[in-house]
Amino acid sequence: MKQERKMHLQEGRRAQQQLESGFKQLENSKRKFERDCREAEKAAQTAERLDQDINATKADVEKAKQQAHLRSHMAEESKNEYAAQLQRFNRDQAHFYFSQMPQIFDKLQDMDERRTTHLGAGYGLLSEAELQVLPIITKCLEGMKVAAAAVDTKNDSQVLIELHKSGFARPGDVEFEDFSQPMNRAPSDSSLGTPSDGRPELRGPARSRAKRWPFGKKNKPRPPPLSPLGGPMPSALPNGPPSPRSGLDPLAILSEISKSVKPRLASFRSLRGSRGTVVTEDFSHLPPEQQRKRLQQQLEERNRELQKEVDQREALKKMKDVYEKTPQMGDPTSLEPQIAETLNNIERLKLEVQKYEAWLAEAESRVLSNRGDSLSRHTRPPDPPASAPPDSSSSSSSSNRESQDNKESSEEPPLEEGQDTPIYTEFDEDFEEEPASPIGHCVAIYHFEGSSEGTISMAEGEDLSLMEEDKGDGWTRVRRKQGGEGYVPTSYLRVTLN
Repeated sequence: MKQERKMHLQEGRRAQQQLESGFKQLENSKRKFERDCREAEKAAQTAERLDQDINATKADVEKAKQQAHLRSHMAEESKNEYAAQLQRFNRDQAHFYFSQMPQIFDKLQDMDERRTTHLGAGYGLLSEAELQVLPIITKCLEGMKVAAAAVDTKNDSQVLIELHKSGFARPGDVEFEDFSQPMNRAPSDSSLGTPSDGRPELRGPARSRAKRWPFGKKNKPRPPPLSPLGGPMPSALPNGPPSPRSGLDPLAILSEISKSVKPRLASFRSLRGSRGTVVTEDFSHLPPEQQRKRLQQQLEERNRELQKEVDQREALKKMKDVYEKTPQMGDPTSLEPQIAETLNNIERLKLEVQKYEAWLAEAESRVLSNRGDSLSRHTRPPDPPASAPPDSSSSSSSSNRESQDNKESSEEPPLEEGQDTPIYTEFDEDFEEEPASPIGHCVAIYHFEGSSEGTISMAEGEDLSLMEEDKGDGWTRVRRKQGGEGYVPTSYLRVTLN
């Protein structure tokens, strides 16, 4: 109906333009007739004046009379043309106002009446559907009200405690170890400082135990180490109580509780650095190399699912053949719904595989074009006076980073596994709304023009804040001092971690 209304309005506009064009032609012919009449009158007056002038020659008089006759003839032709144009315009104007426009308005009225009829029917169906759904909604709300009234907070808390409590005994007091006298000290199972094998543990600034509080934001414990089979590492004592440095400690239990209570917060935390970015299905919000890797992962997952569905379909076909040969084992028709469902799943997965293959091909071509553009656009100096080439600088910076990481790891006390994993992630998500802080700073060695999506431009020698290290794809996320975050090539930076 929208298209039909647009067509009718265009038809009326064309008719109006034709009428205006006819009126312009009428005005032109009218002005031409008026101009020719003036010229004819002027030529007649000139001929009459020369005829009465005794000094004028006969040739001049004849010439003036011929000119007057020609002008008079042209004025007569203009008059006839103006009369014909006026008659044509009056006919077109009568057709426009008495026939053409009424027909267009009748069509618009008919279209609008049909639109009103359809709207009325639509609102009627909507009202009927609402009336049918209202009792269901009311029943659901009543059930929710009953369930809310039946909430037992104490019982729910006790169920959660019973589900997640470790059952370990609390550690005993730490014994005083006197190093001033050479004497044999018996190991204590309850001591946190003496291992269970009886050898005294070296204590010093690098081995001191930091205080850990359940709601602290620093020195948060990591989850317990996992065995190769996926479970927690076995205790040092097979039959006795586990030592405090093995198995699950109470803080690790709290970490597991936080993961089971709010599993969605981890994903929210991962999105904190890229707040405001629109996440798309084809991962176009990521840098080209990361987009290609993510698309490759999705394609492999879809291929695995497709192979699984194909195998399941083959198994159902074999089972159906067995049922057809031996009816006492089962009804072959009972397998038809499952076979149809697997066929639908196979078709759906094939379409998804084709879609991801197309996206992957586009991403790979974009990666190649970006590499070619970066090589051709950012020409590097042949002999940098005081800096190494990007590859060597990146290797040196990476080696510096590795040495610095090793130095920091040697200086930091080896606390228990996973110091950085938060215990109460829900508190962090609810109250930590400040933007992510830089983990270091870097200096741009070369100029880079961020042309693709997700990248950012930088000038040579510009100081930048390091927001995220290179994940192995050759890109590092940085923040400019005047605002704006994005990815730049790692080989174009000299990085210093905090």
